[in-house]
Formats: sequence, structure tokens, C-alpha cells
Amino acid sequence: MPLPEPKTRQTIAMNRLFLRILVACPLAVLVASCSTTRRLAEGETLYTGVKKIDIEADSGAKVPSAAEAAVRSALSVPPNNPLYSPYLRTPLPIGLWAYNYLYTDKKSGFRHWLYEKLAKEPVLVSSVQPELRVKLVDDRLDDYGYFDSHTDYELHRKKNPKKAKIVYRVRTGSPSYYGQIAYPRAEGALGGIFDSLSRNSLLRSGARYDFDTMKAERNRMVAALRNRGYYYFRPEYLGYQADTTREAYTVDLRMQLKGGVPPAAMKPYRAGEVTVRLHNILPGEVDSLRMGRTLVVYDKPLRLRPKILARSMALAPGDLFTVDAQNATQTALNKLGIFRYVNMGVSSLDSLRGADSLDVTVDAAFDYPLEAELEVDVTSKSNSFLGPGVAFRVSNNNLFRGGEVLSLRLNGAYEWQTGNRKRGDGESSAINSYELGLHATLDVKRLLVPSFISKGSRYPARTSFQLGADLMNRPKFFRMISFNGSVGYDFQTSSQSFHSLTPVRLVYNHLLRTTEAFDETMAQNPAIAMSFEDQLIPSLGYTYTLDRPFGPGQRNRLVVQTTFTSAGNLFSGIASLLGQRGEKHLFGNRISQFVKGVAEVKYYRRIGKSTLATRFLIGAGYAYGNSTVMPYSEQFYIGGANSIRAFTIRSIGPGSFHPSSEDRNSYLDQTGDFKLEANAELRFPLMGALQGAVFVDAGNIWLLRDDPARPGGVLDAKGFWEDIALGTGFGLRYDLKFLVLRLDLGIALHTPYPNPEKHGYYNISHFKDGLALHLAIGYPF
Repeated sequence: MPLPEPKTRQTIAMNRLFLRILVACPLAVLVASCSTTRRLAEGETLYTGVKKIDIEADSGAKVPSAAEAAVRSALSVPPNNPLYSPYLRTPLPIGLWAYNYLYTDKKSGFRHWLYEKLAKEPVLVSSVQPELRVKLVDDRLDDYGYFDSHTDYELHRKKNPKKAKIVYRVRTGSPSYYGQIAYPRAEGALGGIFDSLSRNSLLRSGARYDFDTMKAERNRMVAALRNRGYYYFRPEYLGYQADTTREAYTVDLRMQLKGGVPPAAMKPYRAGEVTVRLHNILPGEVDSLRMGRTLVVYDKPLRLRPKILARSMALAPGDLFTVDAQNATQTALNKLGIFRYVNMGVSSLDSLRGADSLDVTVDAAFDYPLEAELEVDVTSKSNSFLGPGVAFRVSNNNLFRGGEVLSLRLNGAYEWQTGNRKRGDGESSAINSYELGLHATLDVKRLLVPSFISKGSRYPARTSFQLGADLMNRPKFFRMISFNGSVGYDFQTSSQSFHSLTPVRLVYNHLLRTTEAFDETMAQNPAIAMSFEDQLIPSLGYTYTLDRPFGPGQRNRLVVQTTFTSAGNLFSGIASLLGQRGEKHLFGNRISQFVKGVAEVKYYRRIGKSTLATRFLIGAGYAYGNSTVMPYSEQFYIGGANSIRAFTIRSIGPGSFHPSSEDRNSYLDQTGDFKLEANAELRFPLMGALQGAVFVDAGNIWLLRDDPARPGGVLDAKGFWEDIALGTGFGLRYDLKFLVLRLDLGIALHTPYPNPEKHGYYNISHFKDGLALHLAIGYPF
């Protein structure tokens, strides 16, 4: 018998965490009524947060959101154990209790250890320094044109005079606006550039004074100059003069060149000699070649096709030297994925000696082309399955000397369903399964399309070819094999816009074995049976994703993703042209034909140290022409660890349909053509890496065609709101940095199907019947 492996650091850390919780919980009960100010010195006051931040403009006009955010950021100091910072605190201030009651002069022992682990220094009003913060607010409001603003504060105390919240009152006064705006004067070409850039200025006469806009305008001017050859020009060479004397609440501005600007910053440069040096892992004989006007020095053999290298070089001798070209060159070489490092060197200021060109050197070292990877992990899928998995991948990262990646992946997994409940016959509703897969992928680090389409793109792109086979075994139901192949394009059109286009995808599903129980279920549900038939699914798909951070410090985030899939149209049309009538077949298999769309919006808002995460999802699919139902793998389902957590996967819907509790195979019935889901979750810190969450989930699935075997399943406006399942709950998250362990307890509030034992909106027969426990990896959305 092999010896057990020693505990890893992560296992030891987890054990310590659970020990900490076990000790802390009874401690919290014992000292729930204890003081949190016991050790405060005379005259010290515990800061318990902000009671109110009152912002009002004397003019009655609304304060701009950016100015308001700057004010709140300056005043929002989190208190001890914040829940909704800086306004609310968690009801169990364990850190303060430990600070007040576990302190000991001894530097060893259990009590000292517990104090070191749990105690938190109290946040005092004196450390918050509200008198300095009100001055900081006035300074920040100056940046937004409120030059006569006034801020004050007062302490709000309740029963305990050693505790206080702070009330802030901000009066912004009247804002100032831009009057006359002038730009730097310079001789020669530089003066002409300043004049041309001023026409698209971010500063407008009559607009409200905003120092952020002034900085942005200065940076815009400098970026434009550096992209016109003025490589050594810096933002600190430009300044502003402001005049407020001409008219009340009016600021006349002049942007001007500061004194002492070095002569080298006042002239444009071209690229001089451009040299590329390519280093192999093992140095070999050095050779060189000319690539146009660029010299390439390399270790033999050359592991990069000259054509690919030329495509990556945005700089050539004699070209105007621009920062954009410099960055584009380095980015293009890095995104090939074949170099350990890429460094670019430019002539130093000291070496110019009056020259008007900059010599450029690119140093790049090749990485190992072959890579093998073994993964042993635990996976948590969106369909609420959890289990161990193993995957072995081997790849060649430079197959054709152009950064192409060919990878072979062999994977296997055993999974079981979380949120398990007992059915009416006393048997578990859980579905255990195993999967095996073999996949080959070829990634090309560019779009294989006509050059006029991809020309000029500044963002990474790739073309992928995939072939694979998967074997799925569900012992209670079936064994299925699936073959798939696809061609896809992934590209960006901006830093926030991502596109994924799959013009060709072909899937073939084949049932190898079925159980008697599965066959009986199929006989009773013809619509479900048709979705499991052997069939070819030729499809095309497109996904657009907008991932936009925003707000102060980019702390908030909006993600919008839309996906569209169309299957069978092209092949069905070709079959019709070839004379096929009625049901269309290819290689003896029916062609599946449907359209499907999904739209998902996720919004994350940071509130102090907490995060409010919300999601709204709507999806619809419709089979037509050659099909009456979508393939089972394309149908919608709901419930589980990443959906409505008060219900297990596929335990509700479609609509108000509810299978008999004696039907152990009802899992197969509970899919639909239309899905609606909404979620909201507040995530907040508890202790160290341990976080808590409270959540609300709602939604359901429906059919778009009537199915007599599933009464109440069709989408109908009349009973729509009653069909919405609702659940709430709370959970814990333990952040290990590289993954998040999650435990959620869902509590059902309303089921979409009537309950003869319980009437009213809360129609759960017994509280325990509405509980579902989920262990998962990662956040639900």
C-alpha cells in the first residue's frame, strides 16, 4: 500500500482556517454583549463609520458624478468589520472583541496565538482625521471648478460616548466655467502641429472647469506629438496658466511650453538603423540576412519565417519614429507566443549628438517549442456537476515557424451532482457520470482571411481548428459518443470589445447504449426522444462580449455577452438543391436545424470592500424545417450551483410542469426552449481569506411548442409571474488566490408548480424541503 502523501501548505492552511473558525464561533457567542471600547485610552473615540455624506450645490444644480465620487472616496474610510462600507458594520466584530479581551503581556501560549490571529486594531476617529479630510474635499472640489466650496463635519454619538459616527456636510458653491482658451506658440513645424491639434481640443469654452479634462488634454497633445516623431517630448514640458480675474466664475486658460525644455524634445526623429537579434535556447553559429531595410542577426537555425517577422515589424529605417509603431512591434512579437522575452532599445538622448534619427535594436530569445502539461484537479461546471479530473496536454508552440500551436489533449473526469435531494421513493436524485475525451487543436496567431480584412488590427487575433471526440457515460441512463470539428476566429476591435466567430462547426452525436429505464422514458416523451436521436448538427455561431471597467479607479465592471447560433440551414439548402424532399439527411443521419440566441448582462459594483454582483440572462431557441425539437445538448436547463441555488440542476421547469416524484428519470424532461434568469449577490469580507455572501436567484425555463407529456410547460403571459422560481440563501467563499472554494446554502421561497399541501406564494411544504447545499469552485457569475 502506498504511503499517504504529506500535507501540502494549502491543506495545512485550510486546517488552520477551520480551527480558527471553530474557536471563533463559540467565542462570538460568549462575548456578543461585550464592549468593543474596553481598552481605549482616555479621550479616544472608536470610529464606527459614516452616518451621512450630505452633498449640496448652492446653485441647486446637480453635482457631476465624477466630482461626487471624488468627494465620497475621500470621506469613505472603512470602520472595523465593514459590511457596507463606510455605513454598515457586520454584527460580529470578532477582531475588536479579541483586541479587547484576549490581550496578554505574555509573548507565547494559546491566548497570545489567538490574539495575534484574531485581534484587529480599533479604527479611531483620530486616525481617520476628519479635520484633514474636509480640507482634502475642498481641494478636490477645486479640481472640478468649485473654488468656493466648504466642507465641515460633526461626530454623532449614541449611548456609548466612546463610539461615534461622522456626519459630513459638503456645500459646493457655484461652479466655474472655461472662458478663453489658448494653446502654446512655437516656431516651425511644432507650432503648426499645436494649431492643428487645438481644433479637436477636449477643452471647450463654456464647459465646466475640470482639472481631469485638462490633464487628459495635455496627455492627448503629448501622445500626438510623440506619434509625429517627437519621441523625447514629455507631459511635464507643458503647463497651464489660469486667469480668474476677467469675469466671475470664469477661468481663462493658456497651455504653454515650460522653460528649460531640452532641444532634443523640440525636433522630430526618424528610424535609423533597425537591427533584430534572435537568440536560440542553445547558441549556435551566427548568421544574418536583410529583410528589406532591416538587418536580422540570428542563431542558426532560424526558427521564425522571415515573412512572419516582417509582418510583425512596424518600424523600418527611414520611417517616422512613432511610439505607436514601437509598441505595435513589441506587441506583435510577444503575441506570437514563441519568445521568452522581447526587448526594444532606442538611441539614448546622450548618444544623439544632434542626429535626427534613432537607431532601434530588437532583442528576442526563443522559448522551448515543446511543452507537456499534466493537470489533476477538481472541476465545477455550470450544470452543477463536481468531481475530480485529470488532463494531459502536449503542444508544439511553433509548429510551422510562425507561432502556430498544435496541442493534443487527453482528459477524463468523474463527476457527481451537488445540491442532492431525495425523491419520493427515497432514492437520491443525484446523477453521477464519467467522461473521456481526446481533442486536437491548431491555433494560428492571426486571422486566416484576406489581408484587406485584417490589415491594421492592433489587437491579438487567432484562427483555431479543432477536432475531438467525447464519451459520456451516465450509468442510470445512457452512454453517448460525440464527434466534433470546428473552425473559429477570435479577435478584438477595441480594448473592451471581443468577438468569436465560428463559421463552421459540425457535431455528430451517437447513442452507444441505453438502459431500460431510459428507453421507457423516451417512449413516454416523444419530444425528448427526438432530441436524443443520432443526428448531425452543422452550425455557425457568433459571440460578442463587451467587458467594460468604469467608475473611480475602474472598480466597477459591466460585462455584456450575446451569442447567436444557427444550425443546418446551409446543409438543408444544399440538400434541397440536390433534390432531397422532406426530411434532409447527410451520410444517413438527420440534419438538425434550429436557431438559438442568448444574451447575458453582468454588473459588478464595488461598495467599500464589498461587491454587489448582478446578472440577467435571457435565451431562446427554436427548431424548424428539418427538426421539431432542438438537440438535447442545445436545450436550456436551470438550477444548480451557478444558477438558482435553491434548486438542484434540472429540478424545475419547464413552466409549471412538475413530474411525478416516483419518476426517477424526470431529470430528462426538465429542459426547455426559452430561459429567463436573474441573480443578485452581495459579497463581503469576513476574516482573512474567508468571505461571505447573501444572494437572491429567480427564473425558469419554458417550451415554445406545446408538449402533452409536459402540461404547463409552454410560455404563457397569463401565468408568467407564477412560473418564476425564487430562492435566496447565503454562502462562504475561501479565496486561495489561484481558485475560490465556494459553499452555498440555497433556500427556496417559491416553486413554479402548485403545491396541494401549501398554498400562497411561499409554497414550500416544509422548510427543510427547500434547502439545497452546493460545493463548487469559482464564483457563480
